[in-house]
Amino acid sequence: MENKIIVRIAEGLGNQFFMYAHAFALSKKINYNLYVDDKSGFIKTNNFRKFYLSEFNISSQIISSHEKFDTFFLNLKRNFLKKIDYFKKDKNFIIEKKNNIKITNFYNVNTNNLSKNVYVEGHFESEKYFIDYKEDLFNEFSFKDKTIFFKNNYYEYINKHSDRIVSICVRTNRYSERNSNKLDKNSITKSINFTRDTIEYIYRAIEQIEKKISNPIYLIWSNDFTGLREYFPEKKFIFIENNKNKIFQDFFLFQFCKNFIVGPTSFHWWGAWLNKSNNKLCFRPKNLNPSNNESFWPDSWISI
Repeated sequence: MENKIIVRIAEGLGNQFFMYAHAFALSKKINYNLYVDDKSGFIKTNNFRKFYLSEFNISSQIISSHEKFDTFFLNLKRNFLKKIDYFKKDKNFIIEKKNNIKITNFYNVNTNNLSKNVYVEGHFESEKYFIDYKEDLFNEFSFKDKTIFFKNNYYEYINKHSDRIVSICVRTNRYSERNSNKLDKNSITKSINFTRDTIEYIYRAIEQIEKKISNPIYLIWSNDFTGLREYFPEKKFIFIENNKNKIFQDFFLFQFCKNFIVGPTSFHWWGAWLNKSNNKLCFRPKNLNPSNNESFWPDSWISI
């Protein structure tokens, strides 16, 4: 009987990359075969999220249906199994450790006394979990079919001017977009403040960019462009407004941008991290962390 790691994938594309990358590295380190649960993590999302990794060249297989917890009652079973796993010698679950306010940091995951079937759950949002396998992940997270993107309106322009391109990502509505009560004042206020702090950071980074790059070209990506032109006038900034398959179109274009003012979002984090440009500039905010992981930002990126 083979040894298996089964990673529970959930949330948006950036988080899915983190979950998979950690489990991929872990499977290599302990010589287990990696499988993906593509269903159980989405049973409560009401179609807001879905499994995106099928568009990429991931080498792992999807786990069989009888090993998923993809219904309400099976999810209850999962929670019960996680509780009794604490008392078992050979563990069936590896769960990301967090403190009482849900903050975590990079740590060495305990791989002693594992059973043959191990379920991995958590975000593990730090390159320190998988940095040794970066070249492998370049392949795992490459698109299966790139040709569908070559007709993108921005592709030729970005490719032609890549040395001068600066990719900027502004995440808006961070706290309110998934709130069932869209008018929740606290979520709206937190989202407004988060966007304001992001814009202030971007302008701090622009000051540094203009000392390093001659005639930089600033490209703006966002999940919602409403109101952003007030802060980023079109004489200086180009808005990348992909409509069809926006998530994948946006992500494909990141690979042709040589420089990044990385927004506080896991989506843009991966766009910058997977970019193979030599001597690329990656700025990141010193005062913003979209993750509960204090090791979220790579040490090599410039803190602004």
